[in-house]
Amino acid sequence: MRPLTALAHDALCEVLHGDDRAIDATVGNGHDTLFLASRVAPHGHVIGFDIQPAALTATRSRLTAAGLDANATLLACGHERLGVEIPPDWVGTVAVVMFNLGYLPGGDKGLITRADTTLAALQQALPVLRIGGLISLMVYPGHPGADTEVQVVEDWLAQIGDQCRVTCHASPGPNLYLITRLA
Repeated sequence: MRPLTALAHDALCEVLHGDDRAIDATVGNGHDTLFLASRVAPHGHVIGFDIQPAALTATRSRLTAAGLDANATLLACGHERLGVEIPPDWVGTVAVVMFNLGYLPGGDKGLITRADTTLAALQQALPVLRIGGLISLMVYPGHPGADTEVQVVEDWLAQIGDQCRVTCHASPGPNLYLITRLA
């Protein structure tokens, strides 16, 4: 079985091109931000969100080492600010929004994504996507608060209806949801 991260990247490659706009809603250690920046270079742009200075520092270092720092803007705020922080002309034009919920690997496991902020971010992410755009949503169980967050995500997915196509890749650990905006 292929890793869910590889499945996510494959799906994103189908819709993400060299002049696109992308959002990394949970920057973490910067692996996905770097992936997105490499896909939109040389003329596209990525906006990344994270509340942890260590995550932003690690991500900035990865981008700089790859020569892609000009293709990304990192914001020191939570993903629930997505709709406020992105430029107004991005609404309806973003190719992909990526989420990896849970905690920063190697970081403080007490700092986690939360159901309320995740729901707010998902509600704001859908309208910024262009038609045919994709949300990649990796949902991790097993940490404090994860059960509530999983339930909120599942409830949101159940109510988005005909405006999206949702594909779930389940595993014994995390689940990957690929959400394509249809309308």
